[in-house]
Amino acid sequence: MAQVKRRNSNDKLSRREWLRKITAGGIYLSFAKQDLALLAAVPGAQGGKLIQQTPFSPDDEAFLEELEHANFLFFWEQTNPETGMVRDRCNIRTPDNSVLSSIAATGFGLTALCIGDKRGFIHYNEARARALNTLRFIWTKLPDHRGFFYHWANINTGERLAESEVSSIDTAILLCGVLTCREHFRQHPEIADLAYKIYSRVDWTWLSEDTPLLPHGWTPENGFLPYRWDDYSEMMMMYLLGLGSPTHALKPAAWDAWKRTTFEYDGVRYIGSFAPLFIHQYSQAWFDFRGKRDHYADYFQNSVLATDVHRRFCLQLAKQYPDYSDDLWGITASDSVHGYAIWGGPPLTGPIDGTVVPCAAAGSLPFLPQPAIRVLKTIKNRYGAGAWGRYGFVDALNPLKNWFDTDVIGIDTGITMVMAENARTGFVWDTFMRNPEAQRAMERAGFHSYQPAATQETGLSLPPESGTPSITR
Repeated sequence: MAQVKRRNSNDKLSRREWLRKITAGGIYLSFAKQDLALLAAVPGAQGGKLIQQTPFSPDDEAFLEELEHANFLFFWEQTNPETGMVRDRCNIRTPDNSVLSSIAATGFGLTALCIGDKRGFIHYNEARARALNTLRFIWTKLPDHRGFFYHWANINTGERLAESEVSSIDTAILLCGVLTCREHFRQHPEIADLAYKIYSRVDWTWLSEDTPLLPHGWTPENGFLPYRWDDYSEMMMMYLLGLGSPTHALKPAAWDAWKRTTFEYDGVRYIGSFAPLFIHQYSQAWFDFRGKRDHYADYFQNSVLATDVHRRFCLQLAKQYPDYSDDLWGITASDSVHGYAIWGGPPLTGPIDGTVVPCAAAGSLPFLPQPAIRVLKTIKNRYGAGAWGRYGFVDALNPLKNWFDTDVIGIDTGITMVMAENARTGFVWDTFMRNPEAQRAMERAGFHSYQPAATQETGLSLPPESGTPSITR
């Protein structure tokens, strides 16, 4: 097996593994309270009606076009064109020859091909050829177990690396990219056929043989990992893909099995977890929750609330870290001065030190368009080449320590590009949701269209209690 040298000792573990270690290790998680007024109106809602598209100014559009093009270059240049596998990360200051690819980054890369074609960053035939090569490789050569793929793979051969697990969530992200390509290149019969085969091969019933709560993964050495996807997080896409499967579908009860823990921050209640901001973004990169709700919540409006609470949380932290302001906020799992960090809040999670993570705001563009783009433009204009390079933003920066990352990370670049496009046009949502399996999944989970009442901005079915987190099932 090829040996992979990681840039720092933390990189070998996934975000979820580090999050588990943090919470299990008893790192201080405070439930911050501020003297802030209750949100008078939910951004993204007006008169009780969801705004389907928030227009950006011409200057904003030009900035987002430049950002998306830079992001696209990462997925075009840091991909093996023969396998379609995308490098997990790369150093933008020096040549990078790492062979470590991520199947999640590859899922974002497939989606980036569709955006790149739509935006004219690349010719349709080139995008289609790269998508076809990728799907052929995934179907015929990328090692899998019951349709699920290893988290880390050799970018040239697909060989499992870093003794990684067969990952349920990373497979889900890859599948979202596969299904996006199926619809965008739907005139190409081989792409459609390969996408259907890759998705249909995934045996969701194997994951759920003894419980509706899906495990994080499996290894050939030790079997199933002991951790379950039992709380609200980025895993909504995974359960929905399982529900929509045409061959090995999850039972509808799986959607009801996981906990929807409610948090309160200055009187604002929302569903969340002891986890970074990205949990409110990833599923909504592809699944369109706008104007829909299930028995429990309107998850789009929930992400609006959670994002604005996070912004306010950062402003409160400005007392300790004066770089945080309305112009500069956003903390989610990222690189740091001391290595990879799982941090965010509220409640306060991890060793926050004034670091700003551009993809925190970028991944929130559909939820808080103007506050988020204000942050992104501030980073580029204020810090220039230290924070911006050929592929867009570096993964993280800490102005207080005059530290600027030298790396970009595939999944963080991916969520930036996809959510920028969704905020502008809804293109990825519209493309992905044309898949009949996505529509069937939403129906089986109990989603229906609705018009939020003006007095029910959150759209959440929450218990009457307030204060510390409570659980509603």
